[in-house]
Amino acid sequence: LHASLRALRLLVDDLTVDELTAIVTVADNGGSSGRLRGEFGVLPPGDLRVARAALCGVGGWGQTWSRVLQHRFAGHGEMRDHVVGNLLIVALWEQLDDHVAALDWVGRLLGASGRVLPMALTPMDITAQVRGLVEGQPDALTTVRGQVEVATTDGVITAVQLDPADPAVAPEALRAVAEADWIFLGPGSWFTSVIPHLLVPALRQALVTAPGRLVVVMNLAEQAGETGGFAPADHLAVLAEHAPDLPVHTVLVDAGCPVEDLADLEYVAKAAGARVVVDDVHEADGSARHDPVKLAASYARIIATG
Repeated sequence: LHASLRALRLLVDDLTVDELTAIVTVADNGGSSGRLRGEFGVLPPGDLRVARAALCGVGGWGQTWSRVLQHRFAGHGEMRDHVVGNLLIVALWEQLDDHVAALDWVGRLLGASGRVLPMALTPMDITAQVRGLVEGQPDALTTVRGQVEVATTDGVITAVQLDPADPAVAPEALRAVAEADWIFLGPGSWFTSVIPHLLVPALRQALVTAPGRLVVVMNLAEQAGETGGFAPADHLAVLAEHAPDLPVHTVLVDAGCPVEDLADLEYVAKAAGARVVVDDVHEADGSARHDPVKLAASYARIIATG
């Protein structure tokens, strides 16, 4: 998500995109976010903070505040591992009693582009049906609960759900989807960051009926725990299983995708009525990370060709 938002932030600077909204999963239950969620009963702020930092400007003001927002305390006391941005967001939530207004104020402080909105207004847990955790019963399904636990499971995830199943959604998020010309889904942790958007009934309906064109951005590699052994076609197939009515317009995959995997992806994409765009979007160091500058160029080409 951070790389994708950095890329879109560059398009705002180039006026290829005139308005940008990030809608972020709020199911984290670990680290600083999990501690704040448990103590105050608030939405986990961590992923929202990361999205806000990604939309900071490239000048001294924006970069400085981005670093401050991401600063994690060291030491050995109760503040260890808490993040400044998480504390700031929770403080504004308590002051304003309004999730969206508070995040807008953080954006003003940072001089950041666009808006960051929570996927839902209710703290939630991700649960997964996982195969392979029962010794001697490889096909037995086990329910795993919690974003951290799902992301690090040793089994094979077959499906994910949200609890509660029908959380309240900010009207601003639904309006942003309805008014968008382009919607980008992914890259990111597939089962715990990408697919959850399709599990919130109101948000899913907005995505299914949105007039804008939907782009699914493939991850560069499998993710241990969540998508071990997954090729790009598997990522797209499991997305379709969770939302078969999702109208995908474009699937973006890196140019380093093996030929046989690309053929499988094109087959699955064709079944979904989508085109496949192949482009060089990975970091030059060969790591499984997207390069925001390359990604921005690819997004600009996708938007230009319609």
